[in-house]
Amino acid sequence: MQIADSVALVTGAGRGLGQVFVQELTRRGAKTVYAAARDPARLDGSGIAVGLDITKPEQVAAAAERCADVNLLINNAGVMTSSPFLAAPTMDGARLEIETNYLGTLAMCRAFAPALAANHGGAIVNLLSVTSFFTNPDNGSYGASKAAEWSLTNGVRIELAHQGTLVVGVHAGFIDTEMVTELARGLPKLDPLDVVRQILDAVEANQVEVLAGERTRRVKSQLPDDHEKIYPAIQARWDAEHWPAQDPGAAN
Repeated sequence: MQIADSVALVTGAGRGLGQVFVQELTRRGAKTVYAAARDPARLDGSGIAVGLDITKPEQVAAAAERCADVNLLINNAGVMTSSPFLAAPTMDGARLEIETNYLGTLAMCRAFAPALAANHGGAIVNLLSVTSFFTNPDNGSYGASKAAEWSLTNGVRIELAHQGTLVVGVHAGFIDTEMVTELARGLPKLDPLDVVRQILDAVEANQVEVLAGERTRRVKSQLPDDHEKIYPAIQARWDAEHWPAQDPGAAN
């Protein structure tokens, strides 16, 4: 499908990558861009404001009814709590990530599938992560939610093929946005505009997957040998941070 004259809805449009999506869609000639956010007051005035928390079924249903002309759904909303599986004090972070990243995205796909069918198929874009491909305990429950969302993306693609809906899964490492400012301090980050342009180019080229950044492409290429190529370094870093070697004389 073409971005020009499309009708798009972007979730999580109140900051970061969502704002860039709204701006770039407008620049490329989208006819209508719905900018959805939990707090519409955070929206910068670009696009048509839609109040939407994707974990609230009634808000998802209302958005699908209001925005029934959508033919490009960009599921960008997500949360990251930097919670390990066992060391986190509670399971609240894991629940929030599953409720938002997986179940919220599923709710959006279910709610908007009929509209996409009515509007000649269109496309869904799901923002995943390089951590869809592996587990890092420092951010374990986020990776688990993104792995679930990756599986969801591949399944929804199969279910919607009959109505001609393109489903694009986007995997990326650290993008230079507010979400990763603290987590990735001092580490290389991807330019948000470059990532958005790759994604919209993929939609126009009918591609089902975007691997943004060299690290993402490298990690996916290692999946057949992940226990040899990916996990030893993660294990070593985890042990060094959480189980540092004791001074040999400490027990004496």
